[in-house]
Amino acid sequence: MKLQHYLGGLENLGPVDFEKQVFVQEWEKRIFGIHTTMMAESAHLIDALPKYPMNTLPTAFKSDWTWASLRTGAEAMQPFEYFKFRYYEKWLGGISGFFVDQGYISGEELKSRAEFYRKAPDAPLPDMPSAPIREQIVRYLNEGDSGLRPYPGAALFREGDVITVANPVAVDHTRLPGYLRNKPGKVVEVYPGAFAYFVNTGADGIGEAMPVYRVAFDAMDIWGEEKSEPNTTLYADLFEAYLQAPL
Repeated sequence: MKLQHYLGGLENLGPVDFEKQVFVQEWEKRIFGIHTTMMAESAHLIDALPKYPMNTLPTAFKSDWTWASLRTGAEAMQPFEYFKFRYYEKWLGGISGFFVDQGYISGEELKSRAEFYRKAPDAPLPDMPSAPIREQIVRYLNEGDSGLRPYPGAALFREGDVITVANPVAVDHTRLPGYLRNKPGKVVEVYPGAFAYFVNTGADGIGEAMPVYRVAFDAMDIWGEEKSEPNTTLYADLFEAYLQAPL
């Protein structure tokens, strides 16, 4: 995971933005809506819980689009470029790049359409989704896509076990915060069942269903005594692939 995605404990980063509004500008709502629509039409929902009628959904969108897709686009950005853009600008860049890479639109066509709406912002937008797609979007917002899956095995760790966080090979996308690598912790909860992730991350180790744990860390073990307040505990939900017995 690149530097811009695990800033915990680093100094001299400048002021922190405590903006509390979810959407600061009106256009950001539309970007969130586009992402949600893509999630609701994603081909991966054919195997999702709950079941969605993907075989009969009247959509031309035939790709997988999940939170992992969105995050991979952001994490692939050059760090200095990453800090130039607002939150939903990064979303827009990732979504636009995805549609071009997947062949739904060419780069020139995208540029042309963007220029058209800059000159004519009140021009009619393309057709709205059909009734079945609107119903699917609403259902997806209400029911989502559970990662809970059947799992034939047993969890390797139990509540109270002391563990060390693994240090897997860096990949394009991970769910392991960089500042927890190689750190000691204690399992405080084993979540029932097992959970799959949206994509297989390869050397990072997640994708297929596996147990997930709530792990407690002493802040001093992570950032050192000088950078930590006394008696401070940090909790993280971690896939089993990220945990190992103490060396």
